[in-house]
Amino acid sequence: MPFAARLVIAWGINLLALWLANALWDSVSIHGWGYVIGAAVLGIANAIVKPLLAILTLPLIIVTLGLFYLLINIAMVALAEWIAPDFSIDGFWTYVGVVFVIWAVNWIVGHIVGDLEGRRRFSLT
Repeated sequence: MPFAARLVIAWGINLLALWLANALWDSVSIHGWGYVIGAAVLGIANAIVKPLLAILTLPLIIVTLGLFYLLINIAMVALAEWIAPDFSIDGFWTYVGVVFVIWAVNWIVGHIVGDLEGRRRFSLT
């Protein structure tokens, strides 16, 4: 799959995850362009900033048995909230819930897209 297509799919998945998080919690407020810009910032942050932070804090991630990685994910959502207009999340536990929704949506759609991609590859050979 071409890189541009993967970027568009990742943006769409993040858009869906943010919409679902907004629908699930009253303390998440996203309107208008907040979805579009928030999903784009989240995608860029997860592609560039998150791996760098994970490498820099690897000892801390290991010592906390991966719990610090959750804080890195929360920081990525907070960055998207800070940059995107009309995007607001109130409360630490809401951030945790939003991170889990984003993770779950990415996991589910990733399996669906992976299965479709695998079938297409299988049928060509």
